[in-house]
Amino acid sequence: MSAVESMPRTRPRARSRRRFRPQLRVVALVVAVPALAAGAYVVARHTSTFAVRTVDVRGGGPALQAQVRRALAPELGRSLLGLDRAAILRRVDALPAVVSSGYDRAFPHTLRVTIVPEVPVAVVRRGKESWLVSARGRALRQITPRTRAGLPRIWVPTAVHIAPGTFLAPDTGAVAAQVVSLAAGFPARISTATLAHGELTLRLRSGLELRLGAPVDVRLKLAVARRALPLLPAGTTYLDLAVPQRPVAGTDSQLSGRGSQFAG
Repeated sequence: MSAVESMPRTRPRARSRRRFRPQLRVVALVVAVPALAAGAYVVARHTSTFAVRTVDVRGGGPALQAQVRRALAPELGRSLLGLDRAAILRRVDALPAVVSSGYDRAFPHTLRVTIVPEVPVAVVRRGKESWLVSARGRALRQITPRTRAGLPRIWVPTAVHIAPGTFLAPDTGAVAAQVVSLAAGFPARISTATLAHGELTLRLRSGLELRLGAPVDVRLKLAVARRALPLLPAGTTYLDLAVPQRPVAGTDSQLSGRGSQFAG
């Protein structure tokens, strides 16, 4: 028998098993790693590892931030990984002084909330009640009468329902509030805003009335008024801007009732 014939032969099946073992280990790792990660996520979600201990509120003033923290107090102790996004935003956005909100997780224990606050632009008077309202016509909160004197007043009938967070109807305060917000940079202070029979009137602190007519093209009408105010004759009691291309200035004592066309 030759030397070659006397050498032991490696069985093909044994070689195949040796090549297959590393492949099995790779497959096992591929299956095990995600399973371990999923298990770790489940454990972290249901334990205090990432429990919320602090609600950090960004935006708004201290009083509003305190309201947000109180609204989210039920989230304390809950895992950051188990938060219900829709429920959190719904709870914050329901606050009367919040326009919108968002949140983020600041691991390991902080829920960070960002809010866009409503901005009060006027005081709505309903009988003896006074309410702060935003540019969207949303009632923010009731205030003591004769406070916030720097804000224009909008009078509504006593039958109008007002509660924190409610939105006024267009003809009972909402349109007037929106117009007042557009006039935030107006050079003269506005005392009252009134929408009656589809006609919008702004009364300035000086007593002059800006009669804007229908609440359309408000920015244009205010721009015309801004240019006209310094040029008005003494004793003028109103400036009619219903047709902004042809403003009319006059006094209520004029028998013609129309006044004289103002070319400014």
